[in-house]
Amino acid sequence: MSPRIRAIVPKFIRRSYSLKFAIILLVIGVSVGAIGVVGTAQIEDGVQSNVYENYETLALQQSEAVQEFHADNRRTVQSIARYSGLDSANQSEAQAYIDSEVADLDGGGAGEVNVHYLEENGDVVASSLVEPGTDLEGDWVDELDQQSGTYVTDAYQSGEYDDSTARVAYVTDSGDVPDGRVLVYTVPVSDYSISSTDGTRTMVVDSSGTVAFGETRSGLLEPYDESDELMSDADSLESGGMEAGPAQGVLATDDAFAGESYVVGYASVPGTDWVTLVHTPTEQAYGFVEDVRTYGTFATAGAVLLIGLVGAGFGWNTSRSIDRLTTKAARMEEGDLDVDLDSPRIDSIGRLYDGFDSMRDSLQTQIEETTQAREEAEAARAEAERLNDHLEAKADEYSDVMQTAADGDLTARMDPESENEAMTEIAAEFNDMIAEIEATTAEVKSFATEVATASEEVTASSEEVRSASGQVAESIQEISEGADRQNDSLQSVTQEMNGLSTTIEEIAASSNQVAELAERTAETGERGREAAQEAIEGMQEIETDSESAVEEIERLEEEMAQIDDLLEFITEVAEQTNMLALNANIEASRSSSSNEGFSAVAGEVKELAEDTREAAADIEDRLEQIKEQTDRTATEVQRTSDRVSEHTDSVERAADALDEIADYATETNTGVQEISNASDEQAASTQQVVAMVDDVAAIAEQTSSESETVAAAAEEQTTALTEVSRSAGELANRASHLSETLDNFETDADVEPGAAADLESEPEFDSDSVSDAGFDAADGDALETDLSNGTWSNEDDDSDAETVIGGTDGDDVIGGHGDDDDDGDAGFKLAEDAANESDEDVAEGDEVISFDESGVELNESDNEPDQSQKSAADAENADDTDPVDDAIEDAEAGDPEDDSEAVETDDGADPLSDSFQFDRSDDE
Repeated sequence: MSPRIRAIVPKFIRRSYSLKFAIILLVIGVSVGAIGVVGTAQIEDGVQSNVYENYETLALQQSEAVQEFHADNRRTVQSIARYSGLDSANQSEAQAYIDSEVADLDGGGAGEVNVHYLEENGDVVASSLVEPGTDLEGDWVDELDQQSGTYVTDAYQSGEYDDSTARVAYVTDSGDVPDGRVLVYTVPVSDYSISSTDGTRTMVVDSSGTVAFGETRSGLLEPYDESDELMSDADSLESGGMEAGPAQGVLATDDAFAGESYVVGYASVPGTDWVTLVHTPTEQAYGFVEDVRTYGTFATAGAVLLIGLVGAGFGWNTSRSIDRLTTKAARMEEGDLDVDLDSPRIDSIGRLYDGFDSMRDSLQTQIEETTQAREEAEAARAEAERLNDHLEAKADEYSDVMQTAADGDLTARMDPESENEAMTEIAAEFNDMIAEIEATTAEVKSFATEVATASEEVTASSEEVRSASGQVAESIQEISEGADRQNDSLQSVTQEMNGLSTTIEEIAASSNQVAELAERTAETGERGREAAQEAIEGMQEIETDSESAVEEIERLEEEMAQIDDLLEFITEVAEQTNMLALNANIEASRSSSSNEGFSAVAGEVKELAEDTREAAADIEDRLEQIKEQTDRTATEVQRTSDRVSEHTDSVERAADALDEIADYATETNTGVQEISNASDEQAASTQQVVAMVDDVAAIAEQTSSESETVAAAAEEQTTALTEVSRSAGELANRASHLSETLDNFETDADVEPGAAADLESEPEFDSDSVSDAGFDAADGDALETDLSNGTWSNEDDDSDAETVIGGTDGDDVIGGHGDDDDDGDAGFKLAEDAANESDEDVAEGDEVISFDESGVELNESDNEPDQSQKSAADAENADDTDPVDDAIEDAEAGDPEDDSEAVETDDGADPLSDSFQFDRSDDE
């Protein structure tokens, strides 16, 4: 029953099954009775429609017969009018013609038909009945001048006839009838015969409402005043049938119609204003309808009675079965689930018993499962809450450690102690990763400091070398004083250049170590990223387990929803049982006092139904509490999953930071490799400088005029050393910047001595050796280089460093200074064989002559070449760039694609070697 119907139906009806069943039977009986009445009425209407149609058909047939009668008579008068003698002035001829025609028409000479030839004013010109000049009687005579053509008049009686027979005149002015005259053909109405069945009366009424034709002469020429509605429809040239009466006009004279209603069919006569009417008494017309009405009434009453008897028997049997089921449901409501619910019935009531039986078994099973599920849910919730609290605490702790490490404190460590194996693995992997990063960062930091220190020392040494080169250039200006002094100075230059080559090679070696450490840093950062990724995967597994727990709780909620539906069904059954009990009580109250026991049982059933409903409501409340607790547990587990997702994001950010560290280390490795390559190329350039000094010695041996070329070479050497000094300073700045960047990371790792110890073995330049040659080695060492094989040796035992520029035997060599003599003077000289030359010291105050690259002697005041000679060299070197600076800048910018071009100029040549390149013709 829909909610709208429940709102309309009163409660006392809804509570009584018997009353509802009785109302349904009443509705069915009334419906059947209404259907019978309506059906009978429809049959009556159908029969009446058929009767009307039949009498309408009869009227139409009669109207057609009258029309044919009129048509024959019109043709007759029109035929008579087609005679040329009618237009003649001779009346006797017209009279003879009329008499001849009437004789032919009348046949037996009874005088039934007549022909009149008249003026329009009614004067007789010729006639078969009266003499010419006689006036005829009838209203139609006065209307001759008002109509034209051929037409029929209303029925009339004329005094010219002795028997006062009703007649009809057919008038025409067509044919040979001249203007102002008409030809009239009159016939008695008796010439038209009407036949009909018994009890039926047919009439033809003209336009004046007078009966023109009838079955008998009774009623002819009398007014038809029966029904105004009938005549109105007939006047509108309609046909049909209807019921009229009682008869009060011309029909009242007939005993069959007097005071009775009748059925009449009517139809207009085409071409006229006449109407044919067919009448029959109502009883005769509707005889079958009365039989249908009687039989329909009896059939309807019998059907209603049968429905009442069958419904009462079926309702009583059903009510008794439901009452027994109500009693057993009440026992179930009290908690007795062992009640017998077997029933021999196999209909809906029997299936209802079976449904209660299945419901009882299912209820017992569901109660047991619910109890077990509640215990499991409570245990799972407690375990989930404990694990959630632990994971949340660990996640917060790990997040703080990761944030500390991301801020630069690489000493931060995670506590690996955890109840969750995945969290333990995350902490262990993170600690190992941070430890490796800390050690690598400490090593890189230490090595960067050592590189910065070594670069500063190289810068200072380069400045000292540049100053010494200036003094060499000044000494070269005094080359005319003696070849020995020049040879000694050139040997000093060779020795110092070899020392510079050694220093550059050691810088390259240190750069390779830095590159290896940077590469290790990048690898450690990659392992850290992998460890972070494993941590993320572990957290994702935790999140997946949390989602599984949520799904299990949701399935538990679905089971409880099914139990809730079952309880709703029990409640509904209890309410229905209560209503059945109430109906039974009402029935008992209506019966005799002997059914007091039945009334008491009905009351007990009602109480049991109420108890069942209350018990179902209590179970439903308890299930609702369990559902709420389950919802809260699902919410907490979902919140744990969300927090794990948040901490997963934190670990991902830490992994991104480690990736960035690895990228920076890779860029540092690229820059250091470029620096190492540039240093190697500088060492090669230095070797080339030594070879070129051999050429300078040969040129100085040929002529002192070529000393300018040697001075130019010394100037170019000074320029190259300036570039080396600047590059070393830039390297120191880069190393300092790297060290400052690494200082942002706090570490406790101990750095093993490595790169710093290696740098301590590099030769140092001392400022006190400027007076000798501008180069100084460690005390007790004497350095000598042979450019033919690029080796160093210690050939004397003095404490000064010696620089020798030499070549193979037979080459012209410019010797450098030494400390082999005791006069303290520094001398230069030319020698045929560099191996046989002895070193000489340059004392303080000795003059040093310097030359530029083109061999032009430098001024003593500023050691610079003349402007005219210097402009060409400046223009050539204007676009030169420092390859070491370019390599460092590319490393900082993270552009490893330019590594291959870091130490090359536009034409691919070594800029440092170009600084010492000499041009010498074949004849020099």
